[in-house]
Amino acid sequence: MQENNAAVRSAAAGRRSLRCGLAMALVCAAVAWRATPQQAREPAPAAQTPQRTFTNSAGMRFVLIAPSSFQKGYYSPVSKPFYLQVTEVTQSQWEAVMGTNPSKFRGPDRPVELVNWEDVQEFLKRLNAKEKDGRYRLPTGDEWECACRAGGLEPDEADNLDEVAWSPDNSMGQTHPVGQKKPNAWGLFDLRGNVWEWVDAESFGPGARWLCGGSWSDELAGPFRCTDRGRIRPTNRVGLSGFRCARTP
Repeated sequence: MQENNAAVRSAAAGRRSLRCGLAMALVCAAVAWRATPQQAREPAPAAQTPQRTFTNSAGMRFVLIAPSSFQKGYYSPVSKPFYLQVTEVTQSQWEAVMGTNPSKFRGPDRPVELVNWEDVQEFLKRLNAKEKDGRYRLPTGDEWECACRAGGLEPDEADNLDEVAWSPDNSMGQTHPVGQKKPNAWGLFDLRGNVWEWVDAESFGPGARWLCGGSWSDELAGPFRCTDRGRIRPTNRVGLSGFRCARTP
């Protein structure tokens, strides 16, 4: 009988010890949880995929351009995605940011012209401040050529120039509203013709910058290849130079 009572007391003591051990473990776990930083306890949010298109407060519409291994002409493959404006910057968009309009051929939907490299840099500075952003810029030469060729889907020299570009043959000696000609395979308008476009690339030799794409004028017109380049000083203002914006995602 005494042996049975001892066994019962021993079992009860064991259960009490087990309960105490479990309680201490729970207390320790709770303390550790409170001590762990909130961001370490919660799973990291999944990286957001950049939206395909967007329009900013100045009415400038952008499309996301994916990296491309295509290589042709002067430049190298594009390794990172970027946004590119669907059209050239219009006069109304320039006025929304700068408050003035320097263009010779007036019209709210015509491309802004008579802007030099330094004017464009000031526009980008003000646009970034207006949008509370810091990612608006000019496209690089690599990016511009990749976009013009649509990653290799478009030929270097257009077979149907009259359908896709305002050139000396159809411009009647002036610019035209953007987006009236056929877009390329990536939905981008007027990469050929209308106005030459400043890009963020220095030309060969000091004191000059590249423009791309050809213009309405027979001056510097060229055959409107995606690899065409115009070279002028960054302080020059001419009625056949404009630009389109890029933006880093």
